[in-house]
Amino acid sequence: MAELTSAEYCVKYLLFIFNFILWLAGTALLAIALWLRFDKSTSDIFQISGSPSTFLTGVYILIVAAALMMVVGFLGCCGAIRESPLMLGLFFVFLFIIFIGEVAAGIWALSNKDKIVKDVKDFYTETYKNYQTSKQEALKEALRVIQYSLQCCGTTGTIFDGSTDTCPQQQGLQALVTTSCPAAIDDLFNSKLHIIGGVGIGIGVIMIFGMIASMMLLCAIKRTRSVL
Repeated sequence: MAELTSAEYCVKYLLFIFNFILWLAGTALLAIALWLRFDKSTSDIFQISGSPSTFLTGVYILIVAAALMMVVGFLGCCGAIRESPLMLGLFFVFLFIIFIGEVAAGIWALSNKDKIVKDVKDFYTETYKNYQTSKQEALKEALRVIQYSLQCCGTTGTIFDGSTDTCPQQQGLQALVTTSCPAAIDDLFNSKLHIIGGVGIGIGVIMIFGMIASMMLLCAIKRTRSVL
């Protein structure tokens, strides 16, 4: 039986390292997603009335994506280190499906951007108003997550907007006037859209290299096993 060349061994171990990192990332992401869904301090967020379906299903998509990352990472690791054509073939198929899904999701998100932005802004505004009257802990946690992530406060961005106990702590004049959350949401989806797109393209390029590497190694393994 023939041996792999030095370049093919390099591809083999690079593929193993890549997929081991992917598996670790998927494990961490799954742990975070499960914590968000089932921890007592955050699970009540999912019971908030009036939440848009795109917002509520986000964590479930995160769970599925993380689990898929773990499966793909496992197949890639084992397929590379054990030189298994079956596992490498499954790795290629899963990675190709994820790549197509990413492209489809990107196209859908771009074509429905205005609706997504409106849903998120409406959810925030409704949650903020409900918290002013009810002071529910679940609403408070939801507001804190949004406001600390976007570094914004309220619907107008001033201390006169209402309760600021969920807002990021600011110093000086920033404590009086800051960015409103509807404006911050608009900024995230508009002025920073190129960053989001760049990250998506980068992930797509990595997937393409992963598929190419898996096919190269798969062909090399079949070649060595066919030569006596």
